Amino acid sequence: MFRRLALACAALLSVVSAQLTITSPGTNDWWVASSQNTISWTCTTSTFLNFTILLSNSNTAVLAAPLAIIAVQENYDCSKTITQQQSAQPAGTGYTVLFASTLNSTDIYAQSQPFEIKALGSSYPTTTSGVGGTSTGTPSGSAGAAQATKTGGTLAEYVPVGMSMVAALALGLVVA
Repeated sequence: MFRRLALACAALLSVVSAQLTITSPGTNDWWVASSQNTISWTCTTSTFLNFTILLSNSNTAVLAAPLAIIAVQENYDCSKTITQQQSAQPAGTGYTVLFASTLNSTDIYAQSQPFEIKALGSSYPTTTSGVGGTSTGTPSGSAGAAQATKTGGTLAEYVPVGMSMVAALALGLVVA
């Protein structure tokens, strides 16, 4: 009995410790207005299957309320390049990206660091944070932005924490 309880507690702790983190954009990884920009996150450490992506600004004169830019985003993608229309916001500071429940946008799963949207025509940062760490020379917002793609390793490394390998295979998160 005690052993089962200990195993259940350990399983629960592994799920609770699972974290969804937005790695880009951020303080040193801005967007360019009305351009393609990339959002990246730690998909392998999250138990959330999907979420809504919102854009928010701390200054309500810039953005009165969080704006949904993607209604349902699958977690396993690890990154998403948004269109020019989705990033058609005024240049300014104080923006954040929010990942929220698809059923209740006030249930926030993750929030990016504050970042700036620079004016159309500005250059992109030359160093970006990605899922696997930092890469240099790839603009975060360019059409050719590096997608968060992982190669090598074991299948278990691709399965979100708290999910069984069988469930991940059934959902198409990994390919055997």
